[in-house]
Order: sequence, then structure tokens, then C-alpha cells
Amino acid sequence: MYIGIIVSERKYHKMWLFNRMCMSKVRLDGKTAVITGANSGIGKETARDFYRRGARVILACRNIEVAEKAVEDIKNNPPSGIDESEYRNGAGELAIYSLDLSSLKSVRNCAKNLLQNEATIHILINNAGVVLLPFQKTEDGFEMVFQINYLSHFLLTLLLLPKMQLSAPGCRIVNVSSVLHFLGDIEFDDINLERSYKVWPAYNQSKLATILFTKEFAHRLQEANIHGINIYSLHPGFIPTKIFRHGDNSLFPGAYYYFNLFTKIFCKNIVQGAQTTIYCSIDEKAANETGLYYSNCNVSTPQWRARDDQYAKKLWNLSCRLLHLDPEEDLNTLLKTVSRQLVE
Repeated sequence: MYIGIIVSERKYHKMWLFNRMCMSKVRLDGKTAVITGANSGIGKETARDFYRRGARVILACRNIEVAEKAVEDIKNNPPSGIDESEYRNGAGELAIYSLDLSSLKSVRNCAKNLLQNEATIHILINNAGVVLLPFQKTEDGFEMVFQINYLSHFLLTLLLLPKMQLSAPGCRIVNVSSVLHFLGDIEFDDINLERSYKVWPAYNQSKLATILFTKEFAHRLQEANIHGINIYSLHPGFIPTKIFRHGDNSLFPGAYYYFNLFTKIFCKNIVQGAQTTIYCSIDEKAANETGLYYSNCNVSTPQWRARDDQYAKKLWNLSCRLLHLDPEEDLNTLLKTVSRQLVE
């Protein structure tokens, strides 16, 4: 267990008790990691950590200009406590792919580019997310938060799984959820929340869906006799990131400022917030686990719905239907169907 001083964004010094750090010394030379939303927040810090371990890190982002700035920052600023020459000598590669999770077309195009251009994919981190958006639908007709936080990641995972099968063993899929899933439910009869949209229930639903997907996906991998690929969901902690940037419009003027001030004083910083993601991605002990939910670099217990097999299956079936897939198909057949859609 780590007790000490961390520099957050090189501006804030804080002492935190009981914030676990991923202590694994594993190198990622020869490994390729895809991280959605890696141009800021815990996604960028995760990319920085993988880059220093020698991985080829792909930043899958909507805003290419911001992603390019993130790449320069990662290249020029090693993590705290890492010698600069050591950092550069052991560093891997950084690449940017365009991905707009509010568009299923963009998800398919990104996946197609990754499948064509990347020899392997060993780690997929479904990290990108939004919160506090006013009600709006995507071009695909789904509520924005539900699609960005969950449904597009569901599709991206299915599309990239064949490449991960070829890259196995030792592959991992990491889904970033939130402790706020405890307040969530899945509105199966009103998945877009059109009858009663509120910003927090929309977010909580998407994060509960992420955990249920993780649970069901682990089951279906085992059922399909697909080995060497593990899947994890996690709560990163409350941290000051740009995910709360819509608070001024959805809650009250200054909400974004006050949330970040509160989290900087009382919660985890960005580096600490990335630790559970990193742990699930590389830790040796976690390599023997799959389908579980994590918090503070430990297995944790999610709310009862997230542990319900029938709830997980029901969401899987709904997700497939929303994407015009047959939920009755076994995973191997489903993967062939999804792959075929890429070339149609």
C-alpha cells in the first residue's frame, strides 16, 4: 500500500492515505494498447505509463488536435520519479487514430483502420466517457451518454476481438466504469430515457451497463472456448478531469470549477486515478482473473444488479438488437457477422 506525496499535473502536492498504486514492473515491449479518450485525464496518464513500459500506444480520440498535443506532452514529460533519460531509452511508440464514439460509422471506420494497419492488439481500454449532457440523440438514434459511454465501446470490443484473438495469449480488455453505477438501473423499456431523462440517471445507467457487459462478455468468451483474453471493469476514483466540463450548462454556472476544486482537495489526482486501469491492464495477479469489478487496485463488489446473470444476459441481448445483431448467435458466429458488416 502506498502512502506518500504525489505531484498531480505538476501543480498540486497532496498526501493520500490508502490510495493503492500499481507496483508491477512489467514491461510492455512488443505489445500494442488501444486507449479510447486518451488525449486527457486518466486515459492520457495510462498512455504515459504504457509508453514508458515500451508499448506501442494508440490514442483513439475524437479531437485529433488535442491528441497531438497529448502525444507531445507524453513524449516530453515522464511520470514523477522516472529519470528522463531512462524514460526516453525505454519508451515505446505513440500513434493517433480518429474515433468519435457518438457515431457508429466512426467506430467501424476506426476498427477497420486498426485491423488493417496494426499487426497486433494486446490491450484495449474502453476509457472515454461523458457526463452531464442535456438530452440529445446521436446520428444513430441513441441517447448520447448511453452510446458514448457504453454502446460504442460494446461494438468496438466486438470488432477488435478477432485481432486480439490472433494476439493472444496475455490480452486484456479494460472497461472504465464508476462507483456511481450503484445508483443506476437499466431502463430496458426506455433505454434512451426519453420518458424521464435526467443527467445523473443517464450516466449511472451507462456505467452499470459497462459492468454488466464485462460480466457477460467473460462468460461468453469462456462459453466460446476463447482463451488468453481477460476482461475487467473498474471504478477509477473521483478525480479532477474534463469529464465534468458540461456541469456549467447542466447544473449551474461554476459547477465545473467547484467540482474540480473539491476533487483536487479531497479526492484522487490524475495519476492516482489511472492506477486501477493500469493494474487491470498489466498486473500479474490480475492476469488470473476475468469478468470482475475493481476499485483501488483490488477486486471489489458491485451493486446487486451488476452481479445478476439474467440482468447481464438481458442487456447483452438488447445491445445486440440495437446494433442489428442476432443475440441468439454464439460469440464466434457473432464475431463473423460483425466482421462481415465492416466490408458491406
